[in-house]
Amino acid sequence: MERPAWAPRGIDISVPSVSRIYDYYLGGSHNFESDREAARKAMEFMPGLPKIMQTNRAFMRRAVRFAVDQGVTQFLDIGSGIPTFGNVHEVAQAAHPGARVVYVDHDPVAVAHSEAVLAGQSDAAVVAGDLRKPHEILAAPQVGELLDLDRPVALLLVAVLHFLTDADDPYRAVGELRDALAPGSLLICTHASFDGIPLPTEQAQGTVGVYEDIRNPLVMRSRDEVARFFEGYEMVEPGLVPPPNWRPETPTDQEDPFAFAGYAGVGRTA
Repeated sequence: MERPAWAPRGIDISVPSVSRIYDYYLGGSHNFESDREAARKAMEFMPGLPKIMQTNRAFMRRAVRFAVDQGVTQFLDIGSGIPTFGNVHEVAQAAHPGARVVYVDHDPVAVAHSEAVLAGQSDAAVVAGDLRKPHEILAAPQVGELLDLDRPVALLLVAVLHFLTDADDPYRAVGELRDALAPGSLLICTHASFDGIPLPTEQAQGTVGVYEDIRNPLVMRSRDEVARFFEGYEMVEPGLVPPPNWRPETPTDQEDPFAFAGYAGVGRTA
C-alpha cells in the first residue's frame, strides 16, 4: 500500500480511522485505501452517509455563527477531524475577526493536517487529545494560551459522542467539560441515532457492524439518551432536533431524507 508523503510516520495506514472515513464521505483527499474500503462497505447499507456528514457540517457552521451572534468568540472543537473547507476557525473568524479556536483530535493524520492548515494562524491551534480524558485537553498549553476559560466558550462535540461507548462514560466526560467552562458557555452537539434514518433499522445496523469491525463502535442513542448530554444546559430554541431543522437558513422541504437522521442541538449554561 502506497504511503502518501503527508502521512505521519509511525501510523499504520492499513487500519481505518473514523476521521479519515469522515474525510472521504466529505470528498476530502486525506484518507487511505483502508478508510475508503470501510466507507464503501458502510455505504452499501446506508448510501446516505455522505449526506448525513454534509448536514452535520452545515449545522456546525450555523451554530458557530449563532455563537458569535451571542457574543461567544472562543471555540473548543473536540473530535474536530481533518480540516475541510468551511472549518470552525474560518466560519468564526469571518463572523468575528480575532475569534479563537482550539481543535482537538486523537487521529495523528487529523492533527498533522490541522497543523499544516493552521500554520501562521495566531488565533487557532490543534491539540492531540481524547474526549475520554477531558482533564488532559483542558490542561493542554494551547488551550491555556488561546482560550480564557473565565469567559464563555462554545464547546463543539459534532459527530463524535457516538464513538464513545457507555463503558467510556461519555456523560462524565461531557459533564467535566461543562463544569470547567464559564457561565454562558455553549454546547454545540450532534449525535447519530436510528431515529430519522429512512431505512429499516436492520439495514442501518449493517453500517454499525462495519464500524464494529474496524474497532470503532458506532453507538446509536435515542433522543432521550442524547438529551442527557445537555444536563446542566438550557436548550436554545428549537431544542434537540434533526440537524436541518436547527435554525435553517433555507427551506428544508427539498432536503435529502438522510439529512434528517440523528439529532443536533445547542445548550447554554446559566
